[in-house]
Amino acid sequence: MPAQACTNILLMAADGTPVYGRTLEYALETQSDVVVVPRNHEFVGTRPNNAPGAKWTSRYAFVGVMSFGQPFVSDGMNEKGLAGGALYFPDFASYTPPAKADPNTALAPWEFLSWVLSNFATVAEVKAALDKAVIVDLPAPMVNFTLPFHFPIHDASGASIVIEPIDGKLKVYDNPMGVLTNSPPFDWHLNNIRNYVKMSPVAADPLKIGGKTFEPFGQGSGLLGIPGDPTPPSRFIRALGYAASAKQQPDGPQTVRLVEHIMNNFDIPIGFINSAAKGGELEYTQWTSVADLRAKKYYIKGYRDQVLRMVDLNSFDLDAKGLRVAPFKINLTPPPLEFAKP
Repeated sequence: MPAQACTNILLMAADGTPVYGRTLEYALETQSDVVVVPRNHEFVGTRPNNAPGAKWTSRYAFVGVMSFGQPFVSDGMNEKGLAGGALYFPDFASYTPPAKADPNTALAPWEFLSWVLSNFATVAEVKAALDKAVIVDLPAPMVNFTLPFHFPIHDASGASIVIEPIDGKLKVYDNPMGVLTNSPPFDWHLNNIRNYVKMSPVAADPLKIGGKTFEPFGQGSGLLGIPGDPTPPSRFIRALGYAASAKQQPDGPQTVRLVEHIMNNFDIPIGFINSAAKGGELEYTQWTSVADLRAKKYYIKGYRDQVLRMVDLNSFDLDAKGLRVAPFKINLTPPPLEFAKP
């Protein structure tokens, strides 16, 4: 089964550049490729019994990660700097039954993000269109069960929302913190923050009792008690802590590196979460993405190859006639250091 551990953050550079970061964890090999989808690409959605579903033509080009050879992305950014991901949302995602949806507009869960990235330029445009959007309960052909997702969406202004399918409707939350993990719903995570209001990156003051002073052990005492386990509620608080306390960088390129370092803290190595003991698989962080939403540069690195690779969306012909696909190859041999000649 898929894992339940994805983490999303958004940081702002001092010059106003938003930078998005996300990890993807699965308990099976997702066979991921990076794809550039041009403008005017024709999408055909899915309906029950493999009948043709909704049809639309991409208004905007976008780059993202597709899995299992499907022409839909689970993470990506478009030419206007709109970005987002499909994050696992088990036990709470509730879609519209296919029989109750218009087959000409209904989207499968794995199609929704591509519909957003191909049609809209800003978070405000996405919000305005959601009253006409429907996600239907439909098993994904690559895994043969319905994928439970919710969706963090960010734009080049730094605006962020969370979209969650609840009771067949799409609930939308403004997300000024830019942080999201998995279940429970986003409003629960907001309430949970109240349990951690005393957390601080500043060291705790010494405690004086009966004339004796007790100093904290080392640095970081202001964060004593911040959760370190990989459950979604704990990762949400930890990601919020990093996002709120990270030293703001002057521009996009430096913020990309800062986001990369933060996302490293959410890596799940193979075996740390052992769902195989209960009939599942060993889930792990298969890839991490980072996106500069102003420069339109999308970065990715994999579990077995930690070198950050870049896709500059501006360097592509965005009116091309077909998809451009880069297989997500790995290089197990780290590149050697180059020494100066004696």
